Amino acid sequence: MSNSLGSNQRFRERLVLLVLAAAQFTNLVDFVVVMPLGPRIMRSLAIGPQQFSFIVSSYTFSASLVAVLTSLVIDRFDRRWSFLVVVSGFTLGTISCALADSYTLLLAARVITGAFGGLLGGLALTIIGDVFPDERRGAATGTFMGAFSLASIVGVPLGLMLANQFDDWHAPFGMLALPGVVSLAAGVWLLPRLDAHLAVVRPNPLANFAATLARPIHIWAFVLVASVVVGGFMVVPYLASYLVINVKIDESQLFWVYVAGGGATLFTSPLIGRLADRFGRYMLFACLAPAGGVMMFAATTLPVVPLGVAVAVTAGLMIGNTGRMIVAMTMVNARIDPRHRGSFMTLSSAIQHLAAGCGASAAGLIVGSDATGSLTNFQIVGAIALAASVVSVALAAPLRRPVAQPAALRLPIALAHDECCDAA
Repeated sequence: MSNSLGSNQRFRERLVLLVLAAAQFTNLVDFVVVMPLGPRIMRSLAIGPQQFSFIVSSYTFSASLVAVLTSLVIDRFDRRWSFLVVVSGFTLGTISCALADSYTLLLAARVITGAFGGLLGGLALTIIGDVFPDERRGAATGTFMGAFSLASIVGVPLGLMLANQFDDWHAPFGMLALPGVVSLAAGVWLLPRLDAHLAVVRPNPLANFAATLARPIHIWAFVLVASVVVGGFMVVPYLASYLVINVKIDESQLFWVYVAGGGATLFTSPLIGRLADRFGRYMLFACLAPAGGVMMFAATTLPVVPLGVAVAVTAGLMIGNTGRMIVAMTMVNARIDPRHRGSFMTLSSAIQHLAAGCGASAAGLIVGSDATGSLTNFQIVGAIALAASVVSVALAAPLRRPVAQPAALRLPIALAHDECCDAA
C-alpha cells in the first residue's frame, strides 16, 4: 500500500514539474531568442550595441523591480494562482513584442514581458522547494532547468528559422503566443492547490520581508546568485553578434550553434542534478564554476575559426553556465526556511535579473566596434566573467549544509481537477 502511495506521489510530482518546465521553456525562448536576433534587430531598428544592450537589460531591470515588490506579498497567496497570473501576464507581454514596430515600443514591450516573465523562474523554484524533499530536489531542479536546453535546441533555432524565413525579427515572438496559451491551460488543469505554507506565513507582509532579509545566510545566498549570473550576462547577450561579425560564422549557421549547445545541456542538466544529490553539491559547484568561466573567456577570444570549433566552445560555455546554476540554486533552495521560500525566491529572482541587467549594461559600455564593424574589447568582458566565476566558489562555501524541512510543510500533491471531482 505504501509503495502504491509513493508511486502516486511521485507521478503527481512529475506532473507539477512538467507544467513548470513547459512554462519556463516558453519564458526562456522569449528571453534568449532576443540575443541571437541581435544582428537582425540592430539592422532593422538602426541601433548600435549599447542600445541593443538596453533591449536586453530593460527586461531584466523590469523583472528585478517587480520581483522586489512582489516579494512583499508572494507568500500570502496560493502558489498555483500566483503561477497562473504570472503566465498570463507573460503571454500578453510576448504578444506585445510581436506587435512592436519601433525601438521605443520594443523597449516598452520588453519591460512588460520582464515584469511577469522575470517572476516565473523564482516562483517555479519555490514550488519545487515546497513539493520535492531535499534528497530529490537536485534532480528536480536539473530537470526543470533542462527547459533551457530545450529552448536552445527547439525554441531558439525555430525562432531563428522563422526570422530568416519571413525576414522579420517579430516572427519568433508571434510563434511564442501559442505555447504560452498551452502552458496556461496546462497549469489550470494539472497544477494542484499549493497553499500549505499559508498556515505558517507571517500575516504582515513587511514583517515577512524583513524576516527574509534578516538572516545572514539569505544575504550570502543573494550574493552568490548575483556572482553566478553577472558574468554570464556580460558575455551571452553579445555572443551571437561576436560569432557573426568577428568569427565570421554565417548568420544562418547560428541555428547549429544553439542546437548543439542545447543538445549538450539537455543531456548534462539532469545528470548534473543527480550528481549533486549523490556526491555533494559544493564540490561539484567548485568544479563547474571555474570551468564555466574558462569557457566564457575562450568564447570571447575566439579568432576566425571553422564552424565546428565555434560550436564546441559555445556548447562548453552553455554546459558550464547551466550546470553551475543548477547546483547553486539547489544549494540555495536547501538553506531556505519554507516559511520564507516564496519571498526569498522572488527576491532571488529580482537579484538575478538585476545582476543580468547590470552585466549586460556594463558589457555594453566595454564592448565597442572598430572601423570595420568588428566588436572590440570582448576579451575584457570574458576576463571579468572568469574572475566572477572563481569568486563564486568561495561565496558558495557557507551554503554547504541544507536546512531540514519539516514534514508538515511538504505539500500534499492533490491534483486540482481531482479536488473538483471530490467536491462534486
